[in-house]
Amino acid sequence: MTPDGVSIWEPEKECLGIEELRQLQLERLQATLNRVDRNVAFYRRIFRDIGFVPENDLAELEDLKRLPFTTREDVSNSYPYEMFAVPLREVVRVHSSSGTSVNPRVVGYTKRDLKNWAQLVARILASAGLTHDDVIQVTFAYGLLTGGLGIHYGAERLGASVLPTSVGRTERQIKIMQDFRTTALVCTPSYALIIADKMDELGVDPKRLSLRHAVCAGEPWTEEMRREIQERLFVTATDNYGISEVMGPGVAGECLHQKGMHVQEDHFLVEIVDPVTGKSCDPGELGELVITTLTKEAFPVIRYRTGDLCRLLTESCPCGRTFRRISRIEGRCDDVVVIKGINIIPERIGDVLEQVKGERPTYQVVVTRRGNLDQLEIWIEVTEQLFFDKMREQRTLVDEMRQKVANFIGIVPRIKLVERGSLERSNGKVKPFVDHRRKTT
Repeated sequence: MTPDGVSIWEPEKECLGIEELRQLQLERLQATLNRVDRNVAFYRRIFRDIGFVPENDLAELEDLKRLPFTTREDVSNSYPYEMFAVPLREVVRVHSSSGTSVNPRVVGYTKRDLKNWAQLVARILASAGLTHDDVIQVTFAYGLLTGGLGIHYGAERLGASVLPTSVGRTERQIKIMQDFRTTALVCTPSYALIIADKMDELGVDPKRLSLRHAVCAGEPWTEEMRREIQERLFVTATDNYGISEVMGPGVAGECLHQKGMHVQEDHFLVEIVDPVTGKSCDPGELGELVITTLTKEAFPVIRYRTGDLCRLLTESCPCGRTFRRISRIEGRCDDVVVIKGINIIPERIGDVLEQVKGERPTYQVVVTRRGNLDQLEIWIEVTEQLFFDKMREQRTLVDEMRQKVANFIGIVPRIKLVERGSLERSNGKVKPFVDHRRKTT
C-alpha cells in the first residue's frame, strides 16, 4: 500500500532501493546490448564503427552515452523486420506506427514481451487508482496501433472488466457508460472534453454515472485541460505515456498525486537531452525524451529519440514509488504533429498528394478547433495544371486527394483550395504546418 492507502501493483519492484535498481538496470542493459550485437545488423554495424564491444565497454550506466542515438528514420528504414532481434517464428504479435513516415515503424513482440507489457500497463492503471473492481472503457483504436490492445491486456491483467469500444461514435460511448456502469474512461484528453460536450448536448448528468477515473494519453495536454475534465466529468484525470517504437502504453504513468509520470525504470532507461546538441539536460530542464529498452526481446531499441519534449523530475513522490518521473509531454522537437492522438508528418502528406496527379502541389497542413474537436485541413494553392475550370472535375480531384490522405493517416481531412500565394510563409517558403487551434472556438 502507498502512504495514501492506494495499492501498488508490484511494490517489490516499484519501490526498489536506488542502488539495487541501478544494478538491475546495468545487468539488463548489458544483456540487451549483447543481444542486439549478436542479432541486429543495424546495431552491430554501429558498434563496429565506433569500436564498442558491449562485454568490455559497458562497465557503468554512463557508458551508454558513448553510443549514438537511434532515430525514427532508422526504424522506418528497417521496414519491416530488419531490426528484430529474434527470428520471426518467435514473434507472436506485430504492431506498427500510423504510417506517417515513408515506411511505418514496425514493432514485434515475443510471448514474454506481451506478458511484460500487460504487467506494466497494469502497474500504470493501478497507480491511477484503478483496481479489479473497475469497469474500464477503452476508446483508443484497436489494430496495428498499440493504444487499444496495450491498455486492454493490461486492464485484464489488473483483473478489471474491459469494454473495448474503440474510437468514435461519441453518443454510443455515452450510452455504454450509462448502461454498463463504466467507472474508468481511457481516452485522449481532447476526446474526454468532446464526451463532456456531447453529454451537455444530450442532457446527460455526469454525476449520475458511475465514472470515477479518466486515464488520458496520446497527445500533449495542460493542467487547465485536466481541471476542465475533472470538473465536467467528475473524475480524477491522470496522465500516462507510451510510444509504439518502445512498447506502447505502460512506459510511464501518473499516480494519484498527479506530480509527473513514474517511468518503469526496471524496464526502461530514460534520458533527457538537448534536441539540437544531444547533450544531457539537467533535472527539471526541458529536453527531448530518449529511451533505451532493458527487457524487450523482439524489438529492443538503444537510445531512441522519441521527439517528445518533457522534463526529468527527481524529487521523491509521496506515493512511495522510487522510480523517477517525467513531466507531461509539452510538445515535439521535430516535424511531427499530433492530431487526435495520431502522429502526422506534414512532408508525408505532400508525398500522398503527389501520387494523385504526379505533381506535388503547394500545400499547407492546418489544424483548427471547434469547441474541443480538432479538424485537420489541407490548404492547397490552385494552379492551372492541377485544377480545372469545370467544377465537377475539381470536386473529383479533391475527393480523391481526401480519400488518399485519409487512407494514409487514418483521419479524414478537409481539402480547401486557396489562391496562389495566399499560404502563410516564412522566409519566402510555405510553412508546412500551421496550428490555428488556439485561434478558433
